[in-house]
Amino acid sequence: MSQPKVFVTRVIPDAGLDLLRPHVELDIWPDELPPDYETLRARSATVDGLLCLLSDRIDAALIEGSPRLKVISTMAVGFDNIDIQAATARGIPVGHTPGALTEATADFAFALLMAAARRITEAERYVRAGRWKTWGPMLLMGQDVYGATLGIIGLGRIGQAVARRARGFDMRVIYYGGSDEDAARAIGAERRSLEDVLAESDFLSLHCPLTPETRGLINADALRRMKPTSILINTARGAVVDHAALYQALRDGWIAGAALDVTDPEPIPLDSPLLTLDNCVIAPHIASSTERTRARIARMAAENLLAGLRGERLPHCANPAVYGQ
Repeated sequence: MSQPKVFVTRVIPDAGLDLLRPHVELDIWPDELPPDYETLRARSATVDGLLCLLSDRIDAALIEGSPRLKVISTMAVGFDNIDIQAATARGIPVGHTPGALTEATADFAFALLMAAARRITEAERYVRAGRWKTWGPMLLMGQDVYGATLGIIGLGRIGQAVARRARGFDMRVIYYGGSDEDAARAIGAERRSLEDVLAESDFLSLHCPLTPETRGLINADALRRMKPTSILINTARGAVVDHAALYQALRDGWIAGAALDVTDPEPIPLDSPLLTLDNCVIAPHIASSTERTRARIARMAAENLLAGLRGERLPHCANPAVYGQ
């Protein structure tokens, strides 16, 4: 009996591939860059399972043009790149990897916060450029983190993990979004309105999913409500922030700084004005990029895929309505 065929849209850690190899016929896209959309559609049209990444557009046309497709598994927590409604209509479960990258992403969000607050990347460039002449009382002064107010938009798993780290710095934590008030109380976070979180935060960290409501949430109006000494951190999705407005805010001093692990689009264009600013730290979407975390995500994605191919319920399903729930 022939094995089910699976298309994997990029080389992923062996922890996931080793689970798949004994059970499926693998077609792995070998390049660093993702397959273009037409190639993705063509490869998906003849497979039983699809293991994709957040940069792959899995829309209704692709799903409808893949008659053998039994399961879609994304190696990511978010699934805004997948047409969930179309998959559910076809009876195709969609797997994702919630919880696997929580701690690594929270670590990185706090690393970005510290880097922007203390101007670490700017200082490193200052040294490498040969500009460091002596110790100076006014040299590269940043913002205090200890005892500051941290605002979190989206107090889910990652937002809560960031809040727990903030306790070690005796920070006051306020938040908007997230429904688990017991968890918020346990970590000492105070629910506030969006307007209050914007106005009171010394550091504003974004951890909300990308939805029609959150797309462009941090726009010019939101940035103008923030303190001129405040710093924005984004490890959620790039499109939550209006980048043109952010550039103006950073250039004109509406806020003091920003640190981004995600941009819109990705990668950020080399002619983006954000890249000209010293007060903007930009990383290439690496918040979950630790060996242990990426291996765990790959395993979860593989386990979801295999369950779907066997007709079993996915361990982590993004569209439980596919099971009549």
